[in-house]
Amino acid sequence: MSRDISDVTRAKHGRTVRQWRRDIAAAFHTWWTRRHGHAPPTGDTGTRPLPTEQAGTGVTALWRMRTTVKDEPGSLAALCTALAGRRVDILSLQTHPLAEGTVDEFLLRVPGELAPPEMTRAIAQAGGTGTWIERADAHDLVDAPTRVLGLATRTALDAAELPLALRQLLGRCTIRSLPAVPPGGGRAPDVVPVEGALEDTVMRLRAPEGGVITVERPYLPFTPTEFARARALVELDARLGPRVPRSQDVLTLPEGNAITVRRADPRDLEAATAMHKRCSARTLGRRYHGPVGDADRYLHHLLSPRFGRTLAVQTASGRIVGLGHLLWDGDETEVALLVEDEWQRRGIGGELLRRLVSMAVEAGCESVYAVTQSANTGMVAAMRGLELPLDYQIEEGTLVITARLDAPLGAAEGTVGVMRAEAP
Repeated sequence: MSRDISDVTRAKHGRTVRQWRRDIAAAFHTWWTRRHGHAPPTGDTGTRPLPTEQAGTGVTALWRMRTTVKDEPGSLAALCTALAGRRVDILSLQTHPLAEGTVDEFLLRVPGELAPPEMTRAIAQAGGTGTWIERADAHDLVDAPTRVLGLATRTALDAAELPLALRQLLGRCTIRSLPAVPPGGGRAPDVVPVEGALEDTVMRLRAPEGGVITVERPYLPFTPTEFARARALVELDARLGPRVPRSQDVLTLPEGNAITVRRADPRDLEAATAMHKRCSARTLGRRYHGPVGDADRYLHHLLSPRFGRTLAVQTASGRIVGLGHLLWDGDETEVALLVEDEWQRRGIGGELLRRLVSMAVEAGCESVYAVTQSANTGMVAAMRGLELPLDYQIEEGTLVITARLDAPLGAAEGTVGVMRAEAP
């Protein structure tokens, strides 16, 4: 999720890859829909397919609705009466007290023929203001305490889950994490108070290592209750410290050599730096798209579970020969690979990529993108081997390949054999 990872993938003439990708985004449908996804919803955000179910004789749909009412007796009853008059079933209700008024959040089962504008008008007539409606799905049927406990459990097991847990907690939003010391140099983020800061549609929380986690939701202000829940998740993450799952896989390469794939973290910094030294300038240049002498400075950032997930490929002797990164880049997700020269063309890169993409699918990502060079046929072939819909953007030799994750992963040819093994 780190915005400063653009320093790693910097394009020519001082513009980052992220910047020029956004400049030409309007020409591509994928980016068009994503940018419009941040506009204030008028009723339907279009982020999910409409779930429908048979209820009695008619088709119904699940919706989430949030509206603000005066903090006075009878205000909630008026809303419920208005909804009941249109045969809307209230499945759950949360209240968010404010200094003036109360925000009521409903999960509703709505008759299929009832249009959102009609429902909004009914709520307005009943005293609701600032009404927001979004399609929901079966996952929203889980009550709030159960959902928060589940997110806390995920965060406790894996530090890389924090941004994903925040996104599931707060809904459609953009999350960015800035380290206290940017790996590529530049200005450090402003200091955030220990208790965090909430400003309407933006919340800023102090990251465990001293950086800043920024959460933005332009279409809907955060409530103090949401802010308190998010802060509690971050505090839990800080108390538990860095952690990654300990499982590993033993892979058999086509020539018979056995290697291990496992999660990596900052404790692997020395071994990863040693791998850098064994890589050629050409290999490092294809990975980092800049002066190869600067490559080492990014490793601590890349290995941190705060900014994504990293997989390491390790030989029987314990030497790291490959790294694969899944990086949370705001509301996007980047994949990146580095395989030591001597171990290239053995299927390691493709296997790493498939595992990273599977992680992205499990995390609910809509797409992943890889930044490479047009001459890097190995990376292009690995992306094509996913057998997923791909979009290509290119400028001055820098190529960005985006894989859409709305289709199942294809069965790649020549996949290495896998035997499961638990770490000691």
